[in-house]
Amino acid sequence: MTTDAEDRTEPGGPELTIDELAARAGVTVRTVRFYGSKGLLPPPEIGPRRVGRYGPGHVARLALIEELQHQGMTLAAIERYLRQLPPDLTPDDLAIHRAVVASWAPEAVETVSRHELERRAGRPLGEEDVERLAAMNVIGPVDGGTFRMDAGLLRLGVQLLDVPLSQETILAARKVLVEHSRAAAHELSRLFLGEVAERDTRDVRSLSAHMHPLVVQALLTTFQRSLREELSEWVSGSRTA
Repeated sequence: MTTDAEDRTEPGGPELTIDELAARAGVTVRTVRFYGSKGLLPPPEIGPRRVGRYGPGHVARLALIEELQHQGMTLAAIERYLRQLPPDLTPDDLAIHRAVVASWAPEAVETVSRHELERRAGRPLGEEDVERLAAMNVIGPVDGGTFRMDAGLLRLGVQLLDVPLSQETILAARKVLVEHSRAAAHELSRLFLGEVAERDTRDVRSLSAHMHPLVVQALLTTFQRSLREELSEWVSGSRTA
C-alpha cells in the first residue's frame, strides 16, 4: 500500500475524485467506499473544499483487489493477503503482484456488447481505441456488433492505450515477449523433464505443482530487475548525451 506522501511525489499524483477513480478501475463508487471502510484502500488525500483525491497507488491497489476477487478469494482472504504486503509498495510493485495473481487465471474469452466492453474497460472507447485493442488481440469483432474479449488481457490492453508508443512498437514488443517467454518455458521444461524422467508420475505432478509458482515469480522478478537496469542505463546515457 502506498502512502499519501508517496502519491504526492509521483507524477500525476492524487488528482482523481472518487468518481474518476471508480471509472478508471471499472468499479462503482459504492465499491470504492466499501473497500475504504474495510481498510483495503488507504484514505484519500483531502484537497481544497474537503474533496478527497486519489492517486496511482489507489488505482493499482484497486486493480489488485479486483484481480484477487476474480480468482475467487473471499474478502477476508483478500484482507489477509494485503496485510502481508510490505507497506511501502509503489504502484509498479502492486502491478507486479497483480501480474503474479493474474498468471494463474485460465483463459477467459467472452462475447460482449460494446456497452459491456466499455463498462469492463472503465472508459469510453473510440474507434481508434477499438482498432488498437483488436490489433493487440485483446478483442475481436463478432457478428451483431458484439466483440470477442479476452478478459485476462483487457486491463493491460486498456492501459496500453495511454502509453505514448506507436502501435507498431507495442506489437513488436508483444512479439519479443511472446517469443522469449516461449523459449524460456521450453528450456525450463526440458531441464525439469530431464530431472524427473525416471521418477514416478506422482513425483512429476508434485514437482510441477511446486515449481509452477516458483518459476513464475522468478521470471517476473528477474525480468523486472533486468528491465529496471536497462532503463536506468538508458536514462543515464540520455542525460549524458
